[in-house]
Amino acid sequence: MSQLSSRHLLGIKDLTPADIQLILETAENFKEVINRPIKKVPSLRDITIANIFFENSTRTRLSFELAEKRLSADVVNFSSSNSSVKKGETLVDTVNNILSMKVDMVVMRHSSPGAPHFLARNVKANIVNAGDGTHEHPTQALLDAFSMREKLGDLQGKKIAIIGDILHSRVALSNIFCLQKLGAEVMVCGPITLLPKHIQSLGVKVELDVRKALAWCDVANVLRIQLERQQIKYFPSLREYSLYYGVNKKMLEELDREIVVMHPGPINRGVELASDVADSDHAIILQQVENGVAVRMAVLYLLAAVKA
Repeated sequence: MSQLSSRHLLGIKDLTPADIQLILETAENFKEVINRPIKKVPSLRDITIANIFFENSTRTRLSFELAEKRLSADVVNFSSSNSSVKKGETLVDTVNNILSMKVDMVVMRHSSPGAPHFLARNVKANIVNAGDGTHEHPTQALLDAFSMREKLGDLQGKKIAIIGDILHSRVALSNIFCLQKLGAEVMVCGPITLLPKHIQSLGVKVELDVRKALAWCDVANVLRIQLERQQIKYFPSLREYSLYYGVNKKMLEELDREIVVMHPGPINRGVELASDVADSDHAIILQQVENGVAVRMAVLYLLAAVKA
């Protein structure tokens, strides 16, 4: 198979295992490209891509923009904070106005779950979901899987623990879907108040003790506490969270083997992850950032080949 089964990337849930394998294999080629002295290829020279971000983002927005420029696409950046959205313009009108300037592809982050799906039904362009509320963040899951494969090889049968604020995390859901499609076993771990009620229905193991989760897994993907999404208090204090769920060097040294530590960023140092872990040889956090560019290049390149 040399083509994706969909003309959009809305979520990992919609991708087939073959789609995921194709993206990861294509990303391997692009990783080689971005490590050359001349980091550009003319693959998307005639394509115009709009990055439309209705929520703050540093890593994801810069990563997409860099991926687009490495592929020689024309890039338009849109931020809702200084746009007509503030004057009451609808999402579809905003995007259609941008598309009337002959834009081929839209990369969108939005605070509302399902916003990219709504857009895909209403506009004529390839849509890439760069994060929709607490729903999905497909390219993050793909770059996480790519980084794990680089470190561990085939993920079939590997044990991955996702630790932290599962309830508010779009990364967790996309990772669960992606890892299961690649044959890995997944465990979620966190305070019971930060675990979605029916999370077991997704076929994951649930653990409340972080030490047991670390002893079980090959990879610990540690998530940020998303205070900006929490309207009520889910735990007494950050200090208490850190005490019971923060991953530190001492915990890793108590294990009988080495595990890989990941984090999608930004890190709350000293809360979910101690600095002596984030900066250790266990962590592949900066590799994740580097791999993000290659994976997003692969996604954009493959979607550009799938026409309406």
